[in-house]
Formats: sequence, C-alpha cells, structure tokens
Amino acid sequence: MTGLPDAVHLADERLRLAAESARPCAPVRDLLGETDQDAAYAVQSLGIARRLDDGRRIVGRKIGLTSPAVQAQLGVDSPDYGVLLDDMMFTDREPIDLARFLQPRAEAEVAFVLGSDLDSPTTHVAEVIRATEFVLPAIEVVDSRVAGWDIRITDTIADNASSGAVVLGTTPRRLDGFDLTALGMSLDREGRPVSTGSGAACLGSPVIAVAWLAREVARRGQPLRAGEVILSGALGPMVDATAGVFRARLDGLGEVCADFVGAASGTTTEGAAA
Repeated sequence: MTGLPDAVHLADERLRLAAESARPCAPVRDLLGETDQDAAYAVQSLGIARRLDDGRRIVGRKIGLTSPAVQAQLGVDSPDYGVLLDDMMFTDREPIDLARFLQPRAEAEVAFVLGSDLDSPTTHVAEVIRATEFVLPAIEVVDSRVAGWDIRITDTIADNASSGAVVLGTTPRRLDGFDLTALGMSLDREGRPVSTGSGAACLGSPVIAVAWLAREVARRGQPLRAGEVILSGALGPMVDATAGVFRARLDGLGEVCADFVGAASGTTTEGAAA
C-alpha cells in the first residue's frame, strides 16, 4: 500500500520480523501511538495483504477485547477485530504443533458460519441471526508477536488482533430458539478445569459481538460475506496453551478439543528485537 505513513510500514516490518524469526518484538505503540486505531488497522492490512500474496486466503474474521475487564485493562471501550486465514484453521482433535506459535493462549468461543452477507454499517442483531447458517463450538489460539504480551489496543490491532489459530467443532447448531446469552462454558486441560464463562461475558451475547463486527467492517469497506467463519469472542479467561488436550464444553453446542503437541517457539526475553 502506497501513501501510508512511515510509522505504519515500520510497525508492519517489526511484526513481520518477529513472526519470521520466532522472536517476539517490542510493542509497536511507540510508532503508532496508543489510540490511533486507523493506523493500527492499516498495519494489519499490510500483514494480511502479504500473506494473501503468499497464497493464503481469507476464510473469516475474529473479534477480540469483548470482555469489559480486558477493555478496562487496555484503556478502551470497544472490541477489535482480525482476519482468519485458511492456514489458521484446524479441526476438532487435529494435532497442533505449538512450534508454529510464539506465546500461545487458548480461549473458548462460539463460531458463527454465515449463510448470507452482512454488509450494512447499521447491522443489528436480528439481521445477524437471520444471516447465520449455523454456529459451532470453537477454541481460539491467540498469539502475540509482542514480547511478554505487553500490548495496548494499537499493538494488538496491528498484530491482526493477536490471532494464532482456530479449532472448530464438527456438529452445527442453528440459532432458532437458542439463547446464547445464557450459554455456559467450561474449558479443561487433560481433564482439569482451567477456565469457565458464559455467553453474557461476550459483550452481553455473542450475537451482539457479531453485530458490532458487521457494522465496523462494513464501515471500513470490508463487509462480512456468506461462508465466512466469525469467532465471536472469548466466553471466559484465556489460559496458556501448553502440550496436552484442551476440551471446551459449551452448553447446547457440544464440545471441541484442541490437541497441542510440542512447545511454543517464541521467547519472552526482555529487550527482544524491535
């Protein structure tokens, strides 16, 4: 992309080198500032464009920062979003080599699969429900290229909303009569509980989160399209992803397992390369 500020290109280069070297970098907010979300999304777009040039394809989007507690921690009052690519998608119980990540963490979510476009900057929840073909249980692997997860809103947006991978369940459920607000979630590792939550923890409901996303990306000229997978946001606290089987159980949606093997490739040594 031409005509972008030098800071945008420098931030993109910093994050690219971190990913390619498997060595987390310093935050990019020293380049972008802590509040310029437009600049951060420009960095994100550069990174996605490069991966598309490498042969990847877009299969969906993800919503981050849906928890009020996390928003307060980062000093923001709204979620953010990233892009899901085909090489980020895994199936229930498919082994996932942790070496592909730097600092991975896992969280349970509801995945929406769209049956029609959502292209209006005024999209409301009824339109989301009508456009959703089905939902699936999911585990998102979030990963930061920024050392020690030392992030603010511009850092995570620029880093594709700290995206890593997605594990999807295999049993679809239609939304007819299904109350996602009251949905309960439990996440365990090797049978030991590590996180619990509910649909209400995700902006009040995962449907509300997807409606927010539809409005935001339509406003930015990148509307949601039929067939896309939408990760609606965490239902409970994220936890470190380590070797072993993580099982997420979502009331009424069933369960999904992420089978992690090996160890993450990143380091969190202070003074990591910028």
